Amino acid sequence: MSTKDFLVEIGTEELPPVALPELERAFAAGIGAGLKEAGLPHGDLRSFATPRRLAVLVRDLAAAQSAQTVKLKGPPVSAAFGKDGAPTMAATKFAEKCGVDVAALTRVTEGKGEFLFHSGSKPGVTTTSLLPGIVQKSLDALPIPKRMRWGSSTAEFVRPVHWLVLLFGGQLVPARILDTDASVATRGHRFMAPGEMPLASADEYEATLESPGKVIADFETRRAKIKAQVVAEGKQLGGQTLLKDSLLDEVTALVEWPVALAGGFEPRFLDLPREVLISTLQQHQRYFPVAGGDGKLMPHFITVANIESRDPAKVRAGNERVVRPRLTDAAFFWAQDRKQPLAARRAGLDAVTFQAKLGSLGDKVKRVKTLAREIALLIDVDAGLVERAAELAKCDLLTLMVGEFPELQGTMGRYYALADGETAEVAAAIDEHYLPRVAGGELPASLGGVAVAVADKLDTLAGIFAIGQKPSGTKDPFGLRRAAIGVLRVLLEKKLDVDLRALVARATALQPVKGESTDREVWDYILERLRAYLLDPASAGAVAGATTEAIDAVRASEPASPLDFAARLRALVGFLALPEAAILTAANKRISNILRKADVGTSGEVDVALLHEAPEKALHEALAAIYPDVERALSRRDYTGALSRLAGLRPAVDAFFDGVMVNAEDAALRRNRLALLAQLRGLFARIADLSALPG
Repeated sequence: MSTKDFLVEIGTEELPPVALPELERAFAAGIGAGLKEAGLPHGDLRSFATPRRLAVLVRDLAAAQSAQTVKLKGPPVSAAFGKDGAPTMAATKFAEKCGVDVAALTRVTEGKGEFLFHSGSKPGVTTTSLLPGIVQKSLDALPIPKRMRWGSSTAEFVRPVHWLVLLFGGQLVPARILDTDASVATRGHRFMAPGEMPLASADEYEATLESPGKVIADFETRRAKIKAQVVAEGKQLGGQTLLKDSLLDEVTALVEWPVALAGGFEPRFLDLPREVLISTLQQHQRYFPVAGGDGKLMPHFITVANIESRDPAKVRAGNERVVRPRLTDAAFFWAQDRKQPLAARRAGLDAVTFQAKLGSLGDKVKRVKTLAREIALLIDVDAGLVERAAELAKCDLLTLMVGEFPELQGTMGRYYALADGETAEVAAAIDEHYLPRVAGGELPASLGGVAVAVADKLDTLAGIFAIGQKPSGTKDPFGLRRAAIGVLRVLLEKKLDVDLRALVARATALQPVKGESTDREVWDYILERLRAYLLDPASAGAVAGATTEAIDAVRASEPASPLDFAARLRALVGFLALPEAAILTAANKRISNILRKADVGTSGEVDVALLHEAPEKALHEALAAIYPDVERALSRRDYTGALSRLAGLRPAVDAFFDGVMVNAEDAALRRNRLALLAQLRGLFARIADLSALPG
């Protein structure tokens, strides 16, 4: 079968930089899935993305589908031929559909009837006729939250489309997609090579764009080039360029032909907090800061231009001219904010709405302060310190600096608190109470920060659930998923053994809006996030070998501490690897079913005098023998040790079920045996409900 390379390129106005990597991946995945669905074999598939294009190059794509086997069942023979044996209209129409004469049709018997049947083959559809539909379907499936129209066109895409390349080998694939006719001509850099560049074949694409097009089409190649350039510029300045992956990705998505240039600013701005300078340069200007050998910032930055300028000095001067007002504003905000103590802003929070039904930010601060104090007592940290931190934690939201740089909330609170003479512990807790800010992000380092962070997140969870705005689908405007996972990460990774369920109930009780089952809903929500966390191999607290069924078994025992939950799960996973586990799990299921169906009570002490059979006596003795050891292990939360001792019951359990009739006719005997089984199940259930496991 002949093969050719295939290229599709969508040329657009500048694409959103943050979304570009995902658009590239999704477009390539869509093309690959479409080719697979169409039964078109191919070689390597490469994707390309720049600010003005998305492209996919498919190597060695088959020129057509393979021949396809056709099997068609037609009308019943009784309806296909008349009494004289002549074919009816039903037979002739079916034969026409199959492309053969009636005489060429065969017969097949199915069930009680006989039908006309056709078996044959037909040539596969040509690739060129399938490609436009595959491309269109891939574009329709791109993750674009809001599509736009342009001009008088009815087409919709993330940005207006200016050109379309569909090239199979050296031939144009005729198509009109997104109101744009396909051609064989790509376009180079908007300024350095703006004209059309015809492609003789698909495999010329990357090289042609680079020269003469002045476009590095491959995202990773362009990223590596930018990284190398900005690092080199930093070394030339005698420092080290501060690289941030997200900024590197964003700059890569903003340029097609990167040229790194160093710039500078007045050294007086180095008096600003480090984070203010970095935020100004990175977040607002997309510049890379530079630090000296001592780690302190230098009065320099690295910018990445999208053009080879004949006069780089002018480009440098332009960037310096742009950043200077930003830094001047930051210096003004810093000076103005420090004229008033952070604590003086506390009253102003009463006038800022947190949520209409939940009151002001001041109301939230009061709730967080109360809850944080209670958490402080649980984790053995100074409650007065925690209360002071909670009181000031939101005050920097009213500062000019945070108004301009919202990403610095908490960070500026720390700086202002230290400037006001607050203790380092209080200042750290103010900063850390927002942690973790992102998935997998840094956790609070201090216990004071832990107390305020957990209290703040639980208050948000309880309040938003109380007003009935819990997350649904992908919508989570209050960041409740992040808050729940943040609480769990703090408690698990900091190894803090606290009754989280009681804290959830307390946070719920502090809310101005009361719901009948809010605390239960919040707790269930947190447990679902805990399930995902413990099963995620990438998380720091993942339990190797854990399954959803094992988590359900532990959940049934209702541990109130996430740390305790994880300890039980690890012990259960280890227990299930033992040879005795399968038998004891099955026995627990059997006991659970027996107790559920019992027509007499199963509680109370076992009456030794009513133990008549040797196996039931042996089981009772075995339980009595290990009971002290199991109790000691459970008191230390040594669940592995407890399960190890319980595993030794297997012979006695086997013998009991082989030799004892539980549902004896005598009600007293039956009740006594049920109580014995309830004791056995109760010991296991204090760790996990084995009856919830499969098998």
